[in-house]
Amino acid sequence: MNDISAPTIRIEVACTRGFNKSQQSCEVYQHVHDIIEERETIRMGTTFTIPVLSVLQVEVCTDVDQYTPRSALQFNFYVLQEQEGVTETITHCAEEMEISHHMLLPARELHGLWESLIYEEGIKDSVLAFAETSMLFARKGVDKNLITCNRLALFHGPPGTGKTSLCKAIAQKLSIRLNEQYRHAHLVEINSHSLFSRWFSESGKLVQKVFSEIVALLEDERSLVCVLVDEIESIAYARDRISSNEPSDSIRVVNAVLTQLDRLRRFPNVFILATSNLTDSIDAAFMDRADFVQYIGHPTEPAIYDIYRSALYNLQSIGIVEKEANTSNRRLSQTAANTTDGIPSYEQATDPARPSSTMLDILLQVVKLSAGLSGRTLRKIPFLAHALYVKKETESVLNFLTAMRQAIRKVRNDKRLLLAKDRSAAEEVTDVSEKESNGSCLSKW
Repeated sequence: MNDISAPTIRIEVACTRGFNKSQQSCEVYQHVHDIIEERETIRMGTTFTIPVLSVLQVEVCTDVDQYTPRSALQFNFYVLQEQEGVTETITHCAEEMEISHHMLLPARELHGLWESLIYEEGIKDSVLAFAETSMLFARKGVDKNLITCNRLALFHGPPGTGKTSLCKAIAQKLSIRLNEQYRHAHLVEINSHSLFSRWFSESGKLVQKVFSEIVALLEDERSLVCVLVDEIESIAYARDRISSNEPSDSIRVVNAVLTQLDRLRRFPNVFILATSNLTDSIDAAFMDRADFVQYIGHPTEPAIYDIYRSALYNLQSIGIVEKEANTSNRRLSQTAANTTDGIPSYEQATDPARPSSTMLDILLQVVKLSAGLSGRTLRKIPFLAHALYVKKETESVLNFLTAMRQAIRKVRNDKRLLLAKDRSAAEEVTDVSEKESNGSCLSKW
């Protein structure tokens, strides 16, 4: 008797209002099963549509190879919330202040965000596994005295690497994966910069007010609440680095944040996400509370390739970039089968045995030239290429790649000039300071 169960293929089905799970789930299952059955391999994150009313998209969330049984399918159906997020304000000392942004999950505006994020292999899987395990331990009531789990994740790294987007995408994913356990899901994004009041000793009270709003949501046990604090160092600055000349309000804010985090910990239906560009500035007590700390750096070459590949596919699908005709090279066309509209994967493109392709050669040159740029900058390159160098409605893929190469060189040159200007300005300030200092010394004589 074989006790080893077949691996489960996880399927997420995005629906719009009007979808009836009890009546339509069998129809969805049949369509999805037929599609998966006919494909030998399916990459995790693959999406497709099916002809079922009110079904927007189907996503395969498991890598499927030729040996994976197609019988064990696990479905997560979810309805996207159409409402836009709401900015929450409070009136404090006769001043109205924006303290947070609140949206219902899974949100339509976050749909597709998870799939669009491209990092080193394994990062997204690890992050999501941590989040799901954290919520499982809380839901099952694991003894906190024996196993510590604060349900707090910190993402750090240089600006523009997608840390905030990743946090929002994780919250969206949790709301989908846990929709059987929770009837409602919320994302509360705290505006940390607004929590410093211009009135002395008031910032700590503002922190308490913000977290009291979150606690009110958590008191509904049927609600999942994800809390996002961007640039956490703003309100959790290292207390041992606060100068004695600075107001004690800075220390009060940090103390208040730590106290409120401990207050949230007793609720099993909360998950906290934080980002930082400056981990050296974060208080040690906050760092100690973080269960999961993940560095998010600049994209690697394979990631850059996938970012550009997805961008080119989108531009081809809407007609701004023409699709390359592979009729002259049937072997390349066959190699690129089941890829993003004829553009092969990075592994296929860098295979020494692949057939000659001018398009791939230029694309790989563009990728190498882009090394070290942030994800935010990379996603601007196609737009800059079109705006500065293409300037017409439709362009061939080869000419567009050439324009992208020019745009990258311009971005790099602009950054060099900006750095040189900043360096020159800093040197001028230093010279002025030294002259003033010398003048002060001479006046004493």
